[in-house]
Amino acid sequence: MIFYFTGTGNSLWVAKTLSETLGEPLISIADELHKEEKDLIYPVRPDEKILFVYPVHSWGPAVLVIRFISRLTLTGYTGQPVYSVSTCGDECGYTDRLIGKALGKRAISLTAAYSVIMPNNYILLPGFDVDGKDVEERKLQDAPARVAEIIRVIREHQQNTLYQTGSMPGLKSYWIYPLFAHLAIGSNSFRVTDACISCGLCERICPTGTISLQGGKPVWANTCVQCVACIHRCPVRAIEYGKGTLKKGRYHHPEINNKQNR
Repeated sequence: MIFYFTGTGNSLWVAKTLSETLGEPLISIADELHKEEKDLIYPVRPDEKILFVYPVHSWGPAVLVIRFISRLTLTGYTGQPVYSVSTCGDECGYTDRLIGKALGKRAISLTAAYSVIMPNNYILLPGFDVDGKDVEERKLQDAPARVAEIIRVIREHQQNTLYQTGSMPGLKSYWIYPLFAHLAIGSNSFRVTDACISCGLCERICPTGTISLQGGKPVWANTCVQCVACIHRCPVRAIEYGKGTLKKGRYHHPEINNKQNR
């Protein structure tokens, strides 16, 4: 089975590609977290492969992935292979170690971690923006070969180097990521402009239910996890983050349309 979380569609595209080739079903982490049960329980076949596909946020796992794993129980788990496949703009830091630690707390062992470089999409802070079109196109062109190589390595049970750690991973994953998870999550400065057409897409795709429509316009509660789905997938570019995103680009994976929610 493939547990996935997506914002702008990069991780959903990777998860769908893996699912089609490996024959494992897709399970949306965002949807599962809406369940009221304290423990999220999934039976595991003896021959099953278990994958987690998700974006790297500030050199660590997307916060909802850690929340999901903290409630996860795999019945029938006896050491079946468990893989992490993270999507990142450039590098992942020690995201693999952080996801492995979270799984370990649930008595689940991480077999291997892989990463796929995809177009950048974090634009909320100064100094961050989407890639230029040439870089975006190159990353999208390179991604299928990378995913195919990950599939080959999984099938052949090989050792791999298909993970992009990057520079200063300890600083980024053990210092910056915890600050992001503590300070950036919850509070937000999202706002809607007069361009809004009240289509409700932002409300439908929000993984945490942070967005609600009031008078036909979106309003954000303080439960945001900065997945940036709303700001990038708004069809009329009516969402901004304070004034810092006014001149910044927008991106969502070209093969993931707005009918595919989360």
